[in-house]
Amino acid sequence: MRLFRSSEILGIAEDALQFALAASEDAHPDEYMGFLRGEDARSLGLERDGTVITDVLVIPGTESNPMSATVKTSMIPNDFNSVGSVHSHPNGVLRPSDADLATFGRGKVHIIIGYPYDREDWRAFDRNGDPRELDVLDVSLPEGESFFDFTQADIDAELDYDFDEDADAP
Repeated sequence: MRLFRSSEILGIAEDALQFALAASEDAHPDEYMGFLRGEDARSLGLERDGTVITDVLVIPGTESNPMSATVKTSMIPNDFNSVGSVHSHPNGVLRPSDADLATFGRGKVHIIIGYPYDREDWRAFDRNGDPRELDVLDVSLPEGESFFDFTQADIDAELDYDFDEDADAP
């Protein structure tokens, strides 16, 4: 791992974009909101310095309606790999509102996805709200952590809990 990465955002991984499009469609008619994380391009097999957006973080406690999405800022991870945000506009408008611009100060790239959430229904913007190019990159992403890959039996074994004892109790 390199301590100092290039600050250039090279693009977004196809899988990350597809996730954001699907999440936006699933949230419709409400807005969707997430945060973007990136990884060093060389760690993904690219022969360039820079960062590739690889993940969309869903923040617990996010509230949304057809006009806005509100994130509990205390729930946003303090993450050195954070590069920006993504949110949807259910009305299909692919330009930032004044409220959007007020949140764009954090991060280098901000993506707006519009209805009907097809492959071409998104735009990227810089922190000033100016349109910017963002390539979609076909890179192999490392397997995600298996944090949620468990069963009830795994939990019971971890807790060493015997449900049959409860059934025998008066």
